[in-house]
Amino acid sequence: MIKVLVVEDEPKIADMERDFLEGSGYQPYVASDGKEALKIMDEVEIDAIILDVMLPGEDGFSLCRKMRERTNAPIIFATARTEDADIVRGLGLGADDYIVKPFRGTVLMAHLRAQLATHKRLTQTDTIHPQAEQGLYVGDLNIRPKARQVFLKGKEVPLTGKEFDLLFFLVQHPNEVFSKEQLFEKIWSFDPIGEPATVTVHINRLRDKLKNAAGHPYERIETVWGSGYRFHLD
Repeated sequence: MIKVLVVEDEPKIADMERDFLEGSGYQPYVASDGKEALKIMDEVEIDAIILDVMLPGEDGFSLCRKMRERTNAPIIFATARTEDADIVRGLGLGADDYIVKPFRGTVLMAHLRAQLATHKRLTQTDTIHPQAEQGLYVGDLNIRPKARQVFLKGKEVPLTGKEFDLLFFLVQHPNEVFSKEQLFEKIWSFDPIGEPATVTVHINRLRDKLKNAAGHPYERIETVWGSGYRFHLD
């Protein structure tokens, strides 16, 4: 059974989320603060996380960073904040999706199913290279899809789940240009209208991490002005 961690300090909302998860065949684990959530993660292998932003003590942004260090499971922010800066910040810290409160349980379940389906599809890919254990090589870049690891010049690059998914997708389609809307739909698996900032944030963070590993700008991820992004391969 798929295990979903709910981090929510409002009892009524937590109960609603628990009921919908159980009714949809998931196993919910509920925590009311960050300390309790991390304790559950130490004891249970969690498959997805629904994370409130406004929590007592440590807020959801800080907690998201700690969670992402422990797992590549999808993280969905449930937030009453609608400011673009807050949404972009959450996605930049490693969250995969967000849903704005108040929301219907059916909508939350749709977001959850989409994230789980994308995660499963991208983690089960294992036929991209004859040397499956070593993964895919593009020059100094080594992508290992089974382990969801990326190495550049032999140094591991610590990527979030969506950063890995974006890089892997672009590498699998070399020299093909994808708009921000297309990438959002491919990686996040739902309607991309109004979400271009999400892709931009993840691409920028991906470039920064590859630059840090390489010691210089990693130029294969190109911006095609007015069109989108591509992975350049000679």
